Amino acid sequence: MKTPCKILFNLIGIAVIATFSSAAVAKETQSIKFSQGSVVGTVEGQIVSGEHENWYQFKAQKGQYAVINLLPKADSPETANVGVLYMPSKQQIGGKGGIVYQGCLPEDGKYKLRIARNLMATEGKIAGYRAEIIILPQYTSEELCD
Repeated sequence: MKTPCKILFNLIGIAVIATFSSAAVAKETQSIKFSQGSVVGTVEGQIVSGEHENWYQFKAQKGQYAVINLLPKADSPETANVGVLYMPSKQQIGGKGGIVYQGCLPEDGKYKLRIARNLMATEGKIAGYRAEIIILPQYTSEELCD
């Protein structure tokens, strides 16, 4: 039989685990919108103090030519300059600032873009960014992807 102290201790432990588990849940992934007939989608945002990344997603087809460019946001104390593209199969490619990806997309499906701050080169202030995502249609991409 458990004593009241052991029961209380177990309840506190469960409450602490539940609190940290809910705090660790990632922010919602936002969709990158392309206007009808447009090949360019743009997102502009910021990573607030205490956070490290934002996530975006878009759908594309194998063989579409894409360019993802990560730029600084004006009037922001720091820049989120790390971009990583996750393929539908979970493979990833990316780097720091500038052109994060340029080439023919290798798979059909939902791609995710992670934009993050460089933890070794920032002071944890608000980090702004602007990302341009260019995805050419299949018929235009064929010549570039052969």
